[in-house]
Order: sequence, then structure tokens, then C-alpha cells
Amino acid sequence: MKKFVFSALTAAILANPVAAGELKIGVAMALFDDNFLTSLRNGIEAAAKEQKISVQIEDGKNEVGTQLNQIQNFIASGVDAIIVNPVDTDATVSMSADAEAAGIPLIYVNRQPVNVDMLPDNQAFVASNEVESGTMQTEEVCRLMKGKGNIVVMMGELSNQAAIQRTKDIHDVIEKNKDCSGMKIVAEQTAEWSRIKGNDLMTNWLSAGLEFDAVISNNDEMAIGAIQALKASGRNMDSVIVAGIDATPDALAAIKAGDLDVSVYQSAVGQGRGAVEAAVKLARGQNVDQKVWVPFELVTPANLDKFLKK
Repeated sequence: MKKFVFSALTAAILANPVAAGELKIGVAMALFDDNFLTSLRNGIEAAAKEQKISVQIEDGKNEVGTQLNQIQNFIASGVDAIIVNPVDTDATVSMSADAEAAGIPLIYVNRQPVNVDMLPDNQAFVASNEVESGTMQTEEVCRLMKGKGNIVVMMGELSNQAAIQRTKDIHDVIEKNKDCSGMKIVAEQTAEWSRIKGNDLMTNWLSAGLEFDAVISNNDEMAIGAIQALKASGRNMDSVIVAGIDATPDALAAIKAGDLDVSVYQSAVGQGRGAVEAAVKLARGQNVDQKVWVPFELVTPANLDKFLKK
């Protein structure tokens, strides 16, 4: 795996490595108003406190222009490293170029940059491998459905690499796993990661008379919105399988209540901690793998207690 390599300029700057306590890191979050990203932000703050470094965390409010301006402000203020949870992964090429030109280490967290295989030497990506997430989720739904039935798919924001990959995972399992070949996608639409929009989308599907046996959602928030709409319509939750990803506290409560059947644990705190550790190492001139994976874990009613303790 590609390692961080000193450029002549960086080597000169880091001839006298900065002590961790003197570091200042700028953090650009996609938005604050999201359960998973709140846990990610908390993980960053906790790790920064442990390492006695300063972090300035900004809310991108899900606006690309706002986030790009925040990164420019970090660069202008001379931060030692930048952590980015991108609003739009298509904008990451520009972000990487700006940080590289300024000689400031950049760490992407949770959302995969489109240029992940061509990152400059002082940049890294910390996340969980999305090829695992949707695959684990869909294989468990397949098992519960005994390999056949109609499914609807709720996608995250279409500009987001995680949504693209998780949706691809669903298709790959159905197309490549012969035990799941009896599953059929009857509807697939974005609800933009939102519980409210997930509720609205499910309400529209139900109003249209769509018949399905399972809901596979790119995240827990949309899945919970779907559950709310299903229950409001009077549908017996024993008659439908609902799957999400992230294993947020609300999702774990939904599994305990018998409403959500499957989730996939993604350690937001672990990713936040990993991003801070990578930022500190790069700022101090140390080696960092350019892809740092935090493993996914399947969550079902059978192993729920393990994750409630976390």
C-alpha cells in the first residue's frame, strides 16, 4: 500500500517535527444534523482531547460551496492538517489539489473521495470498506427471504460514493449469488439519507400499491423512516423485512423492538479516531497507509446485546 513520502518541501518544513500538543487540525463535516455524523464528530473530538490537540470543526450544512470555502479558510489560517467528511465526493479532486498546493496533509473520513487511488502522498482515506456493507446486508436479507421475493431499495444521495457502492453491492449479490437469484428489485429510489424523506418515499410506494417483501436501505435513517410509514399504513412488520446500515442507537432500538431486522455496524467513533491519528502522524512527518479500513460487522437480533453494550 502506498505510503506517505516526503517531498523536498515537506521534509524541510518537518525537519523539526511539531509536538502533538502544538497541532491544530481543521475539520470540515458535511453536516451536523445527522445521527451517524454526530457520532463521527464526537469520535474526532474525543480523540483530539486524548491527544491534547486543537480541532476546529465546521458544519458544511450539506452545501458544497460552503464546505469548499471552509477548507480554503483552514488553508489560509495555516492549520497543520485538515480532516474532511465531504458533502459531494465529486468535489474531492479540487479539495485534494488545494491542500496539496498548500503543503497541508488532508484526511478524508467516512465518505470515499473519487480520486482515492490517486491521492497525493500526504493524503489518506479513513473509513469502512463499502464493498462489505451492502454485501453483508443483502446476504442476510437473502437468507431471511430464503432467496426469493420482491425488494425495494432506498438509496442515499446519488452524489455520494457510499450510496453508489452500497447500491451496487445489492445488485451484485442478487446477480452473482445463485442462492439469491429469486430476489427481484421492484423499485429503487433515493431518499438522500434522510428519515423524513425515507418516510415520504415509502408512503408514495404504498400509495401506488407497490407490492414488496423487503426494504433494503443504504442507511438506518431511511430504513427507520420506511418503518414509520409502514406502521402508519397498518402493515404488520412481521410481513416485511427491513434492513439498514450504520447500527445507530435508534436503529439498535428498532431491532430490539422487532421493527428493523438487519443493520451493519459501522464504527463512527472508530473512524473519527482513525482520522485524527492519521492527521497527527502526517503532520508530524510519520508514515500512514493511504487507505485505513475500520471493519463492518453484521447486526441482527441474535447478536444485538453485543452492540447495545458498545
